[in-house]
Amino acid sequence: MKISRREAITGFLATGAGVLTLAKTGAAAAVIEKTLAQKKTPPLSPTEITAIESALGKKGKYVETEAVYTVPLPRNDLKVTIEGEPVPISFGFGGWVSIKKTMDGKSAVLMSDTVLLQEEVNPLISAAQANGLEVSALHNHFFYEEPRIFYMHVHGMGDVPTLAKSYAAAIKDNKLFPANQPAAGSPPARTAKEIFDLSALDKIVGYTGAINGTTYKYTVGRADQTIMAMGAEMTPNTGLNSWASFAGTADAAHIAGDMAMLEPEVNAVIRALRSNNLEIVAVHNHMLADTPKIIFLHYYGRGEASRLATGFRAALGELGKRHGAMKM
Repeated sequence: MKISRREAITGFLATGAGVLTLAKTGAAAAVIEKTLAQKKTPPLSPTEITAIESALGKKGKYVETEAVYTVPLPRNDLKVTIEGEPVPISFGFGGWVSIKKTMDGKSAVLMSDTVLLQEEVNPLISAAQANGLEVSALHNHFFYEEPRIFYMHVHGMGDVPTLAKSYAAAIKDNKLFPANQPAAGSPPARTAKEIFDLSALDKIVGYTGAINGTTYKYTVGRADQTIMAMGAEMTPNTGLNSWASFAGTADAAHIAGDMAMLEPEVNAVIRALRSNNLEIVAVHNHMLADTPKIIFLHYYGRGEASRLATGFRAALGELGKRHGAMKM
């Protein structure tokens, strides 16, 4: 992993282990980079995972390689259309909450993306702040959707059980809370495996996606970067990823997604998407105090699935060019 000396020092200092006098030496970057590579996020304990599950009343998934526990929060109560055409909730209307420890293990960090109707936004803001959590972003992900949907990012720091209880208390009166959600419904007659030529899409994108009912989704992290926020390393399951979700049919597909970019990459990604006739929907932050700063871009498109995949691949190709483009 190649990182600049400034990025290495900043990330290293964020772990509480930096030595300021090293910053002036030519060997500082190498020393810090080696230390970062050796340092891992402490794992969550079974007791801590149980505390998360108990607070939310729902099991999630623990990703050991990232030491992060994520609970999905889909809005199965919604029926969403884009330009009048129904789209599945799995296309991009599922929120999540993730908890992992800081690098020093002295605290934990909660990150969440919530899917909200317009009238739900400000009540949740008040509830989050009343329970000791903070709002880090509020924005749209789509054009043309009905009903209008907004996405609010929430974060917090503390011990794992307290964070889980605080988050559960903040969302308990919202449809986000798992106990307030209807069941997902019967499995579809055809899944993305039958709808799309998955091997052809994988070859174009250079990654393997995941099937979720009638949708197919790619999730790509930033392995070329070490991103720190609140003393924790941000990883794909804490929201540091670029993604593309496919719905519809192979010949008339929808694509929606997000790009996680360093600031110098923003307009190169925009050019790549627009040159492939994909629409730019939003450009914004998701996190506060992340180092280096990551900007997120949402996009949307319609057309043949392979053409849409080509546009996503072109945008991915603009990421990491300072240290070598992301490989297929």
